[in-house]
Amino acid sequence: MKELFDAFGGYAIGLLGAGLAALLACIGSAKGTGMTGQAAAGLVSEDPSKSGKAMVLQIIPGTQGLYGFVVWFIAFGKLSAGMSVAQGMQVLNACLPIALGGLLSAIAQGKVAVASINILAKKPDDWSKGMIFCIIVEFYAILCLLASFLMLNSIAI
Repeated sequence: MKELFDAFGGYAIGLLGAGLAALLACIGSAKGTGMTGQAAAGLVSEDPSKSGKAMVLQIIPGTQGLYGFVVWFIAFGKLSAGMSVAQGMQVLNACLPIALGGLLSAIAQGKVAVASINILAKKPDDWSKGMIFCIIVEFYAILCLLASFLMLNSIAI
């Protein structure tokens, strides 16, 4: 059993990290875009002319899922069957910023986007202010992406 863990343990741990990066960021994006879509559907049922702007607001919390997938792709490229457990832990740890940051920021951004749908409903000319509020949350998702990217690129395997 020890031989099996030594041979594939690092790979499995690294694969877990890559999977968490994609999984958690996508869960956050699904939650964020879902709640925004619900608010947008209510608005569009009352005023179909606002569907384009509402859709833009719904798309914004979806970017974290894309960031998680990018990190998954980079991390997956670092994996090899003979990697050590320590190397697998490095990959896992490098994936955590976007995994957790993507999850939490997408949900938070979804809440901001829902509030921005309310701006669009009440003051359509000010809807871009709601986009700016969403973009402020996006900045932290980008920082998480950057942290994971730099950490993965520093791993020598």
